[in-house]
Amino acid sequence: MADALAAPPVVYALALLPALLWGFSPVLSKRGMAAGGGSLQASLVVVIVDSALYLVALAVLQGGNAFADLSPETLGIFLLAGVVGTALGRLSTFAGVDRVGASVNSAGISARPLFATLLAVVFLGEPAALTTAVGVVVLVVGLAALALAKGGDIGGWEPYELLFPVAAAVCFAIGNVLRRYGLTSSSVSSLEAVALNELAALAVLAGYAVARGRLRDLREAPKETWAYFAGSGTITAFALLSLFAALGHPQGTVAVVDPLAATAPLFTTVFAYFLLGDLERVTRGVVVGAALIVLGVALVTAGPALLP
Repeated sequence: MADALAAPPVVYALALLPALLWGFSPVLSKRGMAAGGGSLQASLVVVIVDSALYLVALAVLQGGNAFADLSPETLGIFLLAGVVGTALGRLSTFAGVDRVGASVNSAGISARPLFATLLAVVFLGEPAALTTAVGVVVLVVGLAALALAKGGDIGGWEPYELLFPVAAAVCFAIGNVLRRYGLTSSSVSSLEAVALNELAALAVLAGYAVARGRLRDLREAPKETWAYFAGSGTITAFALLSLFAALGHPQGTVAVVDPLAATAPLFTTVFAYFLLGDLERVTRGVVVGAALIVLGVALVTAGPALLP
């Protein structure tokens, strides 16, 4: 059976684990936002927590040899991926969770493989197929269903606010293509790569907070919000490491890994239904839109590998 798959089972497992974890993390983020937290605070706490976990792991596993054999090009690739795919992506993600709700935001972000596949075709030479056209149509219908569903945050939201999860999708797509290139063109380990990624994001987010005079906002954030965001950061640490391991596998192409990781909104919809009933509406339209988006990105990205 494994021979009929587009990649070994381990790639599928490594790509689906982030979907499950990222399906739950928006629930914690939404709780933190509802308790008075902000998107910048959330982004900083998440990246501080996962960076600390990665550095501790590197110190234990590699000691002083971490990053020693990496070229300037490799360092630059993962630092850039951290700036775009983590710092800018997470700011857009948390702003989206706050404005449109966890379920709608995660569903919108699942459009990421569309952008990632286009970039992978151009820059990595990965194949595309006519199934892309069908996938794009299904994807657009799914986004339209979300815009008309009026689910998500119970305070309501405007269609233009879908730009936040779409912007996050573009940033994450760029990040994943950069990571795939860096992981397959050098001897960097997944742990080293993800640590560089998050350290770059931490530098950008901290600099942004200082430049915008937002440190006072962080100090005045309610105490309970920090626990929610720290929990999200711990989950993100494991999710990102699993994603990097999937992209670093010789057969872990963007076209296989990205659509599997993009199934997070299905998990988010389930978690939000049971755990965010007081903050969000998970309407039939949200469920249909999420399902169509996931189907669309699967056709765009996995279709070429699964069809003869």
